[in-house]
Amino acid sequence: MPARLREKFDRCLTPNVKGLTPSATVAINDRSNALRDQGRDIFKLGLGQSPFPVPESVVDALRENAHKKDYLDVKGLYNLRRAIAEHHCRTFDIEATAEDVLIGPGSKELMFLLQLCYEGDIVIPSPAWVSYEPQARIVGRPIYRLHCSIENDWFPTAKQIDMLYRNNGSGNRILILNYPLNPTGTTLSRDRLEEIADVARKNRLIILSDEIYGKLDHDGVHHSIVPFYPEGTIFSGGLSKWCGAGGWRLGLFVFPPGLRWLQDAMAAVGTETFTSTCAPIQHAAIKAFEEGPEITRYLLHVRRVLRTLGSLLAARVRETGAEVLDPAGAFYLFPDFSPLADSMRSRGMTTSVEMCERLLEDTGVAVLPGVDFGRPPEELTMRIAYVDLDGAAVLSASEELPLDHPLPDDFAAKHCRRVIEAIDRLCEWVEDIR
Repeated sequence: MPARLREKFDRCLTPNVKGLTPSATVAINDRSNALRDQGRDIFKLGLGQSPFPVPESVVDALRENAHKKDYLDVKGLYNLRRAIAEHHCRTFDIEATAEDVLIGPGSKELMFLLQLCYEGDIVIPSPAWVSYEPQARIVGRPIYRLHCSIENDWFPTAKQIDMLYRNNGSGNRILILNYPLNPTGTTLSRDRLEEIADVARKNRLIILSDEIYGKLDHDGVHHSIVPFYPEGTIFSGGLSKWCGAGGWRLGLFVFPPGLRWLQDAMAAVGTETFTSTCAPIQHAAIKAFEEGPEITRYLLHVRRVLRTLGSLLAARVRETGAEVLDPAGAFYLFPDFSPLADSMRSRGMTTSVEMCERLLEDTGVAVLPGVDFGRPPEELTMRIAYVDLDGAAVLSASEELPLDHPLPDDFAAKHCRRVIEAIDRLCEWVEDIR
């Protein structure tokens, strides 16, 4: 578009969306697909989409409820909300009732409504998922970043959170806490969650606890912060990651009773925006949250595959000289190639964007630069989503092996070949530069 026309149209946009570009994860997926359409062999490690199929019992439930066409309550189907509350009591030690649950068309939409309805600052650790900050900017919320380090597993410390209040005074604030963490795959221990809860309580800080990957903790021992700070924490989850149902668009919030006023406000706005979440999917989701034997086994196999693959890939990346932590959950690695900065600079790469662009051009491996997750441009970090695999075939192969044994050493090489090849290409590229 000519610059003159672009300037004309920009004047018609509201200030908070001027210059807004598509979400980085969506953009890299679209770009990867376009390059594939041109005939290039592209390894899609950019979009964090679960490669595993939706459990068959949940698909059957969707099939059985496909004829359900009525609008449902904006807060969600009551039986689903009850199933979620019971699931959270059973799984995360979270005391909840159906009245505490709000269903939406994806947790992303609910996060946006939260920031729209709550008058306060947004506190975002760095690194963080790509959409937290753009959402805050769209609704005009002041943003505080907490710069995290690999020494602290890429999470903020309780001291950092407390210092935010010492340096900036009191006020209404929401801290967005995501664990296991997108983009790093690391998670928070029970002790660290308790420390953060104590500081949050002291400062009357609301926590949005984004635990969308909680059920993909590789050892199945995910701890929620809600039991440590029940009065001030909103739990965020959904079906997209642990149930492989990203495109189904079903997210959930669980509120403490003391924040019912905020839940009601979000629901009121929901009546003017999305009206209600897809009826057949809500009915089918009840089966997912009841979590019978089939889904329990499904999760055990998925976790075993991700644990095996994640530790193998992290070890391979470390051989290049990069710093990277083993993932404890989800399906991400976040290597830092800053120790190789001189070598990168000699090849004309001084930022994470330049590094990832060159990697894609030279090898066909599509990843996202650390800057998209709030890191400094000159920090040579990247997020790797190790999901370019046939999840149904991998799951089937795992199911042929006893669950009480680790996967054999050659399992990933046999069944996750594209991911292994992608990481090999990446590492060989880095080693050639080094």
